[in-house]
Amino acid sequence: MRLRGRFQHMTPTSPTFQLAAPAASFALLLAISGVTGPHGPTKHTARPAPAATAPNGGKLYAQQCAVCHGARGEGTKRYAKSLTGDKLAVELAKFIAKSMPPGPKHCPAAEAKPIADYIYDAFYSPIAQARNRPARISLSRLTVRQYRNAVADLIGSFQPAPALDAKRGLRAEYFRARRFNNGERVMQRVDPSVQFDFGTAAPDAEHFDPHQFSIRWQGSVLAPDTGDYEFVVRTEHSVRLWVDDEKKELIDRWVKSGTDTEFRGSIFLLGGREYPIRLEFSKSTQGVDDTAKQKDRPVPRASIALLWRRPKQGDEVIPSRCLVPVDAPTTFAPATPFPPDDRSIGYERGNSVSKEWDEATTSAALETAGYVVAHLRDLAGVGDSAPDRAEKVQAFCRKFVERAFRRPLTAETEQFYVTRQLLAAHDLNAGVKRVVLLTLDSPRFLYREIDSANPDAYDVASRLSFGLWDSLPDEELLKAAAANQLTTREQVANQAERMIADPRAWYKLREFLLQWLKVDQVPDLEKSKKEYPNFDEAVASDLRTSLELFLENTVWSGRSDYREFLETDKVYLNGRLAKLYGVNMPPNAPFQPVEIDPADRSGVLTQPYIMASFAYADNSSPIHRGVLLARNMLGRTLKPPPAAFAPLPASSHPNMTQRERIVMQTKPAMCNGCHGLINPLGFTLERFDAIGRLRDRENGQPIDTSGSYESTSGKLVKFSGARDLGKYLATSDDAHAAFVEKLFQYLVKQPIRAYGPKELPDLEDSFAANEYNIKKLMVAILAESALKR
Repeated sequence: MRLRGRFQHMTPTSPTFQLAAPAASFALLLAISGVTGPHGPTKHTARPAPAATAPNGGKLYAQQCAVCHGARGEGTKRYAKSLTGDKLAVELAKFIAKSMPPGPKHCPAAEAKPIADYIYDAFYSPIAQARNRPARISLSRLTVRQYRNAVADLIGSFQPAPALDAKRGLRAEYFRARRFNNGERVMQRVDPSVQFDFGTAAPDAEHFDPHQFSIRWQGSVLAPDTGDYEFVVRTEHSVRLWVDDEKKELIDRWVKSGTDTEFRGSIFLLGGREYPIRLEFSKSTQGVDDTAKQKDRPVPRASIALLWRRPKQGDEVIPSRCLVPVDAPTTFAPATPFPPDDRSIGYERGNSVSKEWDEATTSAALETAGYVVAHLRDLAGVGDSAPDRAEKVQAFCRKFVERAFRRPLTAETEQFYVTRQLLAAHDLNAGVKRVVLLTLDSPRFLYREIDSANPDAYDVASRLSFGLWDSLPDEELLKAAAANQLTTREQVANQAERMIADPRAWYKLREFLLQWLKVDQVPDLEKSKKEYPNFDEAVASDLRTSLELFLENTVWSGRSDYREFLETDKVYLNGRLAKLYGVNMPPNAPFQPVEIDPADRSGVLTQPYIMASFAYADNSSPIHRGVLLARNMLGRTLKPPPAAFAPLPASSHPNMTQRERIVMQTKPAMCNGCHGLINPLGFTLERFDAIGRLRDRENGQPIDTSGSYESTSGKLVKFSGARDLGKYLATSDDAHAAFVEKLFQYLVKQPIRAYGPKELPDLEDSFAANEYNIKKLMVAILAESALKR
C-alpha cells in the first residue's frame, strides 16, 4: 500500500501514530463512574451517585446475577452475551424487576434498583464501556473539507488578502453605448442583485438611448455550500459572465444568434469562500451602428437576470447577501472528487485510509500542481525572464512547503522537499511541480500532529485553526507560535476569540448546525400535489433559505443564545412563502423576520424547513421528528428497528389521526422499547403538517400534542406542545450535555471522552456561566482541547 511510502521520509525518532490517553488512577476511575469524592458529586451527574448503592448492588449482583452474566458482565456459558447497552439505569431497573431472573419469580423492585445502578456504572453504560476501554486521541488524516480548505488557503496565502466589508451587492457601471468606453459611462452605483426588466425603455431616459446601452457588474460572489454551482443568465441580448477566472468566460453569448434567452455554465465552488465575478450586458440593434437609423426601428425589449442553482437546489436570483461590491482574489480549490468521510459516530472524521482516498489525494495534488505552475508568475511574484527568477521560485517553494507543514522547516526537510526536487527537474516549472506533488502527498500535510510525541506551539496553532476554520493556521497564529505565545489557556482563548470573527468560523458552525439538524445533505422535499398544490421546487429552495437566514441571524448574532435558538417564534419569509404560510406581505417582498404563531412556534424545532424535512409527502411524521429530538437534541442512543418499517397509509384507516396510526403500529413490545421514547417527543410537534404549517384538526378530530420525556436522571417531564418542549430543551441538562458533546466532537474531530472525564461537565459549566452563548462555547472548547497532551 502506498501509505507506507508516504511515511518512509519520517525520521527514526518519529513517534507512533497513536496518542494514548494516560492510564487512569483509581481516583480518576471513581470520578468517571460518578462515585462521590471528598468534594461531593459533580453538578452534572446524570444518575444517582453509586456510593451508597454500589456495595449493596455489587453484592446482590455477585449473589444473584454473576452465575449467568459473569463477574463483570462478560457473559458465561449459560448466557454468552455481554451486558452492555444503551438503556438508562432506571430502565434497567424496571427490566430487571419485570423479567429477571427468567421464571415465575422475579427480582424485587427494592433489589432491582441497586443491582441496575451497579451494572450501569460498572460495565453497562457507554461511559463505563469507555472507561474500561479508554478512548484515545487518535492520529487523524485531514477530512475532505479540511483538505480542500487547506489547499485553498495555502494557495491564497500567496495572493493579496481581500478587503471585503459589510456592504452587499455588485458595483454597476452603466454606459450609453454598447461598448464599455469610459467616456460613455454615465452612471455608477451598487445594485443589490441583478434582476431588471427594462421593457422598451432605458435605465434612465435622460441619459440613455433605449436602442443601445450596456452595463457591467463587478464584485464577488459568496458560495454558501461546497459543490457544483450552475450560473444562469436570462436575457434577450448579448452577455458574458466570468466567475473566479478573469481570462476565461463561464458564459459567453456576446455574439448572440438565435432566440435563446437563457444561458448556463457550471463551476465547482468551495463553501464559505468569495469568488470574483463580472457580468457584462449589451443591448443594441443588431447590425445597425448608425444612431439615426436605429431610431427608425422599433425598440426591442430588454431584461437581464443573474441566477444560480446551488448544489441540490432550484434556480434563484443570486441574493444580495451573497454578493459583495469588492473584488476578491481568485480562489483555487481542487475539484477532484473524494470518497466521503466516515460519519458513523455523528461527525466527519479522517480515521480511514482507503485506496480511493489515496488516489483522490494524488489526483488533487496533480490538479493543484498544474494550477501552481500555470499561475507561478503571480504566486511567486517574478516574471518568466527575470534574472533572479530561480532564486525567487526557490523561495516560493520553501514558503509553500513551510505553510503546508504548518511549521518552520528543518535543514533536512528543506533539502528533501525543495532543494533536491528542484535540482532533479529538467526545468524550473517541472521542479515546482515536483515540490508541490511531494508536499501535498506527504503525511506532514495530510495528517495532524504526526511528528509530535508532545504537542508544541505549532501543534496548538494547528488545533486552533483546524478546530475553528477546518484549515491551516494564518500568519498571526504562526507568529504567536514562534514567539511561544500559545502556552496558556488565556493566550489560546485570545487567539480563538480573534479567529471567531473570521467568516470561516461561521461557515464551520453553520455546517455543524446543518449536520446536527440532519439537513446537511439537502433532503428532497417533494410533497403531495393533491394535499399541497402550491408546494414546488421554488418553495423548497425558499424554505432552505429561510432556515439558513434563521441560523445566521440567531446563532451568529451578538448574543448567540442557545435558548433563543430554541424558543424564538421568528421565521424568515419572503413574499412567496408568506402567501403559503398565511402572512400578509407583498408578493415580491424580500426575506425578513416575521413572528408567526407565537403560541406554538418554538425556535429551530418548528422552522418550516425542519418540519417539512421530517415529514412524509402527505402528512407529518412523529417518528422522524421524535428520532431527531431523541438522538440529536437529547443525546440518546437508539437502536435500528428490528425489521423494515413502512408507515400505515392513511387510506387504510381513514378516520384515524396520524398519532393514532403511529400508536397502533408501534404498540408491539419489540417496537415499544425505542418508540416509548421517540413517540412522546414527536407527538409534541403534531400541530405542524407536512410543510410546517399550523393546523388545528386532522380528519375532523382535534390535534393532540401532549407528550413526555423521561430524563437520564429518571424524572418524567410532560409537554403540551412545541412551546413546552422548546422551553425544556433550552434549560435541560440532557440537552445541554448533548449539544456540548456534539459540538466538541465536530470541531475537534475526536471523542470528548478521550480528553478525560471532566471535559464535558467543565464545558457545560462554562456554557452556563457564559449565558449559553454558542460562540463563547466554541472558544472554550478550543481553549481547553488545544493544550491537551
